[in-house]
Amino acid sequence: MNRTRIAAVMRRHWIVLRRSPHRWFEISFWPVMDVLLWGSLGVFIAQQDDSSRAATPYLLAGIMLFWVFTQSQFSIALGVNEETWTRNILNVFTTPVTEAEYITGIALFGFLKLALCMTTLTITTIAFFGFSLSEIGWSVVPIAALLVLNGWALALLVVGLVLRFGQSAEILIWGLNYVLLAVSGVFFPADALPPAIARVASVLPTTKAFAALRAVLDGQPLPWATLAASLVGSLVFLAAAFIWARWLLATFRRRGFITRYS
Repeated sequence: MNRTRIAAVMRRHWIVLRRSPHRWFEISFWPVMDVLLWGSLGVFIAQQDDSSRAATPYLLAGIMLFWVFTQSQFSIALGVNEETWTRNILNVFTTPVTEAEYITGIALFGFLKLALCMTTLTITTIAFFGFSLSEIGWSVVPIAALLVLNGWALALLVVGLVLRFGQSAEILIWGLNYVLLAVSGVFFPADALPPAIARVASVLPTTKAFAALRAVLDGQPLPWATLAASLVGSLVFLAAAFIWARWLLATFRRRGFITRYS
């Protein structure tokens, strides 16, 4: 892969972000609203019962790490869709930039957006609720890394669907995110879900990552066995999503679906 072309992709998306104030909503506004919602709910629960004072850290840590997953997914899914919205995808495909270089460029740019988002979340949680992920320590790093892998996998899944079925599938960028928010045990163990859903949730790598987070919040050592199971599931999900996206991209080119976006 060519580093110059990867850097060019990153610069293209930085210019778009810098010159479009409304695109900062996913970095600042929506994360702050989530923190206010879930943090205030935790405070309210704690006020009702002294035994529930741990609710606020559970909710705040859960929503902060869920935004790690969300930003990782948005970086690729919205990055590719940016080209469809501006009718620029044909121009991208006629340049020397390969698909791998393009995805790498927007994934790396996503780390910048993730850093900005986490800075916003950290300032907000400290200022409003006196909570910081630093209280968890370095245990948060492997958990966050697993969520990044799953965010990339979900993004590839959605990108493939959008390329194949058109812009009507774009709703899945946001919709599937919140399906996983509901079934991944972000704030509670998976067995709290209805039995049929709980059985599905228990095998998700995101569920295992958030289970490890709760174990650390409970003062337990990092559950490496749970993380290892999550890593295996995450890599399988990522590999399957990559194969899926490549197959649908080939269909996209072979059937001339690019005319939808030009």
